[in-house]
Amino acid sequence: MKKIYFASDFHLGVPGATSSAERERQIVRWLDQIAADAEAIYIVGDLFDYWFEYRAVVPKGYLRLLGKLAELRDRGLPVTFFTGNHDMWMFSYFQEELGIPVLREPVTREYGGKRFLIGHGDGLGPGDHGYKFIKKVFAHPVCQWLFARLHPNLGIGLMRYFSGQSREVTRGDELYLGADREWLVQYCEEHLRQEEIDYFIFGHRHLPLDILLSNGTSRYLNLGDWLHYRSYAVFDGTELELKFFENPDGKAANLKEQ
Repeated sequence: MKKIYFASDFHLGVPGATSSAERERQIVRWLDQIAADAEAIYIVGDLFDYWFEYRAVVPKGYLRLLGKLAELRDRGLPVTFFTGNHDMWMFSYFQEELGIPVLREPVTREYGGKRFLIGHGDGLGPGDHGYKFIKKVFAHPVCQWLFARLHPNLGIGLMRYFSGQSREVTRGDELYLGADREWLVQYCEEHLRQEEIDYFIFGHRHLPLDILLSNGTSRYLNLGDWLHYRSYAVFDGTELELKFFENPDGKAANLKEQ
């Protein structure tokens, strides 16, 4: 089979190790590189650092990336997009303009006889109750309708402010906290009691992680981010591996949880 690719947390719109514009060019080069042997591509949330989609207005910029995604879809390559906590107000634009489905909850897929659970990862697991409440408020149609009444200059400015506040809260993501404090590890362990999954693939955490779960066979991979790591995962039909694009010093934390 051809390869399945997963990446998340590009956070276009703010600088990281490089400017947002240079990071966009890196993503386009990566897409060009993988397109030859890709069976499917999953963009697993937080493609943008802030996004609100008005009925006739979307945030400006990102034309190189959007054009590349349109090109890949026109060639028949499946691309799937998940909303994250920074771009949850994505509505119909990707579907209508690019032919890319937009998913809001984790989904199960099967490739090469392996079962994958794929999602952004925000709001999963036992903790983060404040964010879970805010997510419900932001996802409510009345909240979205009211926000859409704001002029785009004000509305997008507010989104930029909220995204900056979110980054302040989540500083320290570069440290692995241990299974008892990693909510996504706990989510994976609990989910395994209900359903057999070979690979859990999430973003949101901003730390490349490859964790062997307590059953000794299932793995949780966190995709890291492109602000600093330029990390992604690839499944070749037999093995799932974290890799790093144009980043020879990149490496994942390989861990085993008991």
